[in-house]
Amino acid sequence: MKPYHALALFSGGLDSILAAKTIAAQGLRVLGLHFVSPFFGKPHKIEHWKAIYGLDIIPVDVSEAYVNMLSAGPDHGLGKCLNPCIDCKVLMLRRAKEMLSEYGATFLISGEVVGQRPMSQRVDALNIILRDSGTKGILLRPLCAKRLAETEPETSGLVNREKLFGMNGRGRKDQLDLADVYGLKEIPTPAGGCLLTEQASARRFLPLFLHSTAPRPADFDLANIGRQYWAGEHWMAIGRNRADNDALEALVGPDDMLFKVRDLPGPLALSRRLPGAVWDDAAVIDAAAFMASFNPKAKAIAGPVRVDVAGWSRGSVIVTPSRQTTLPWAEPTWEEVVERKRERFKVCGDGRGAQ
Repeated sequence: MKPYHALALFSGGLDSILAAKTIAAQGLRVLGLHFVSPFFGKPHKIEHWKAIYGLDIIPVDVSEAYVNMLSAGPDHGLGKCLNPCIDCKVLMLRRAKEMLSEYGATFLISGEVVGQRPMSQRVDALNIILRDSGTKGILLRPLCAKRLAETEPETSGLVNREKLFGMNGRGRKDQLDLADVYGLKEIPTPAGGCLLTEQASARRFLPLFLHSTAPRPADFDLANIGRQYWAGEHWMAIGRNRADNDALEALVGPDDMLFKVRDLPGPLALSRRLPGAVWDDAAVIDAAAFMASFNPKAKAIAGPVRVDVAGWSRGSVIVTPSRQTTLPWAEPTWEEVVERKRERFKVCGDGRGAQ
């Protein structure tokens, strides 16, 4: 394993690319760390990034630690959705710091720009991140370094401070000009890459924090698939197409039930038995009738159909497809998410606009 001078947080966004390239341009060896969880990460793109940006990059899976951090309640609260931006950066930097000796590196790099994001990139927030991650002095932010205190690699002469930058604010002109200087073959769009910042995903994820004391990374993988329905503690994901059906089948675990209308093509449904949820026969039959109502051919029969239930002791049941079931199956709304997240988590500001 060849040694590196620095480890860089590498999201694949423009700022992270430019930060790593800025240090590499000084003749230093940089290893990009691409963090992966159920909420962010594109490990399938690493080989492509390595080829077009000329950087060494590896995936770093933080799924379990990340879910545990969210479950415990982020110390610095959430933004407008379920995004714990300050605690997120702290977690990544702590992990990166632990990896320094493994790669012979002495400092860390991140692509933050002062003032770019109101929650996590204010000067005070940047200082909190330094403090809580234990990276004061060894975390270099090349794009805005001239607006911040010097770091150890700068004072030692390893990094030339004069070749760093003093970017500020939310504009992208300076970054785009620098991308041109480095001759980047691809310019990533500014769209966010974290599902926790999106309302549609927050609606899917919040029920897991409300109904499970210890959700697992695999639970959030399931929450990313198909239509998501809850009835109290009961949870069911229903496929919308063949890709969803294939994904649901691939995720079936020992605590799951997989529903399928016998002999009729259509959606599958997967129900996961969360701790505290009572899946008696009545609940399973109710779920079978509800999921069958999403099968067009079953509805067209206008009568009873047989639903196979893998993972249930009885194996199958005859039901009449219906959306008017005893259990109140419903998809969570954004309004419910906003209200309930205040009960479960600390939020930043009004919890609606900051990131």
